Amino acid sequence: MSKLVDRVIENAIDNKSIVGTEVIAAIGGEVVYRRSAGYFDREAGTAMPVNAIYRLASVTKPIVATTALAMVDKGMLRLSDLIADYLPYFQPRLGDGSVAKITIAQLLTHTAGLSYRYPDDPSITTGMQDTEFDHAENLTRIANQPLLFAPGGGWTYSVATDVLGAVLAAIGGGSLGEAARRHVTGPLGMGDTGFEVSDLTRLAPPYADGVPEPTRMLDHQTIVTETGDTTVFSPVRLFNAKAFQSGGAGMVGTGSDILKLLEALRTGGGGVLSPALVAAAMSNQIGDLPRDDAGLRFGYLGAVVDDPAAANTPESRGSVNWGGVYGHSWLVDPASELIMVSMSNTAQEGCLGMFPRNVRNAIYADFLPRRNAY
Repeated sequence: MSKLVDRVIENAIDNKSIVGTEVIAAIGGEVVYRRSAGYFDREAGTAMPVNAIYRLASVTKPIVATTALAMVDKGMLRLSDLIADYLPYFQPRLGDGSVAKITIAQLLTHTAGLSYRYPDDPSITTGMQDTEFDHAENLTRIANQPLLFAPGGGWTYSVATDVLGAVLAAIGGGSLGEAARRHVTGPLGMGDTGFEVSDLTRLAPPYADGVPEPTRMLDHQTIVTETGDTTVFSPVRLFNAKAFQSGGAGMVGTGSDILKLLEALRTGGGGVLSPALVAAAMSNQIGDLPRDDAGLRFGYLGAVVDDPAAANTPESRGSVNWGGVYGHSWLVDPASELIMVSMSNTAQEGCLGMFPRNVRNAIYADFLPRRNAY
């Protein structure tokens, strides 16, 4: 039944594009496929277990977004609230020097005018690099950089979820991790997901793309993509208690925990969100603002498939997907009742390479063959 997805995984391991992976697929709440393959620790010869803990990178974002939405449901904040009401020190300016008015909704949708690139101040961390900064220090430096556009006037993937994380911590009066645990990960039983590692023996060592095979990631390493974009990785950041808890990239977790979150969203909120807010979160919230990715819009949790043919995907219209640059990808297809979670220890192939796309296509072909003609 699962011969295609098995072949995709085995080919990636044999071709050494992926060191180790865990892939889960569920339809209608039932797990129809789960496999761990390759190496957890290649140098030690340790096989990938079924419960490995991974640095999540941007898989952190839907967890933090769900935390924010849960707090909206409880009346603790509103989507229309201004960020400056919670973070007085965060005062980005427009080109004319006036202070920009950024809302919670604009942070969730990456329409605030923020960026992931701040070449004029290399001390700014985007959540992946090690740092001694707390939220206030990092966000004050970001606020000193010009916005790319007026809030609501464009779409650019950005540090917005780091800003959102600081807001949630300020409202809760504690840490971002405490807010996520109180409103999302605790109620959903996501016991291995947070800003601290529950079991160090299960924390997967990260690897970086390389030829002829991925290399074990250094404590501080820059990876350059085929398009020339660079990402700075600092795996040691996880153990630096002084570094702020990054709402955009800082959590660790397991594939099983991510499945719990996505299944809660697929079924209307799982007790942590109202069905109405889930529906809003999983729908297009950016209108017709331009995006580079054809056929895709954006909601509160990730990309929303608007035109499957243009997006070159077997996913149904209305599916939501995203990934994490340490090597992960996920999707929720409400129309097909399908969830896919693809975790790996290999950056960036497991997120941005062919592996997650091949896994996705194979899962549709194996389990939803009529949906695979896209």
